[in-house]
Amino acid sequence: MASRLLYLVRHGEQDGTEEAGDTGLSARGRRQATLLADRLRGTPFAAIHHGPARRAVETAALVAAALPGVPVHVSDSVGDHLPHDTDPAGLPQRYADFLADFTERERADGPRRTAEAVARFATAPAEGDVRELVITHNFLIAWLVRHALDAPERRWLGLNHHNCGLTVIRYGSAGPPNLLALNDVAHLPPDLRATGLPADYLI
Repeated sequence: MASRLLYLVRHGEQDGTEEAGDTGLSARGRRQATLLADRLRGTPFAAIHHGPARRAVETAALVAAALPGVPVHVSDSVGDHLPHDTDPAGLPQRYADFLADFTERERADGPRRTAEAVARFATAPAEGDVRELVITHNFLIAWLVRHALDAPERRWLGLNHHNCGLTVIRYGSAGPPNLLALNDVAHLPPDLRATGLPADYLI
C-alpha cells in the first residue's frame, strides 16, 4: 500500500496587514517559523512546497534551514487564493459580504489553482510512502481539510488556522483520507498562537 503524509502549514505572521501588500514576516512571524523548524527538524520530507507570497517564501526558507538536503519548490497552486466560488445564499451576512469582495477573475482563477493543488497533493502516490511539507495560506488548508472530511463545500469558511500551525493529512491507497492533526501549535508558546484573522470570521 502507498501513502502520502501531507504536512500543511500556514505561513508565519505577516509584517503589517494584508492590505499593506506582499510583505514578509514580522518579528513574531520569524520566531513562529523558527520554532516550527525546530519541531520539524529531522523529518524525512521528500520536498518542501510553498506559495510565491513573501510571507510564505520567508517561512519556507527558515524551515528549510533545519531540513538540509530537502528540495524546495515554489508553486502558484499553493498560493493565497479563493479556493471555491461559494454561493453566499443562506450564509451568515459577514460571510456573504466577505465573498462579495472577490472579483470575477479571482472567483475563476482561485478554484482552478485549488483544483491543481488537490490533484497534486490530495492523493496517495503511485507507490511507496512519502512525506511532503506545504507552506501555504489559511484558505487552502481549510479547503484541504474540508476535502479530506468530505464536508459540504461551504465548510471551508470558518476553518481558521494559527500562523505556523501544523495540520497533517494521510492519503492512503486503501481508504479515505485521515486527518491526523489539525492546527497543532504545541511548538508555539501561547503568545505566538494568534490566528491573525478577525474574530467575526469564526463560525
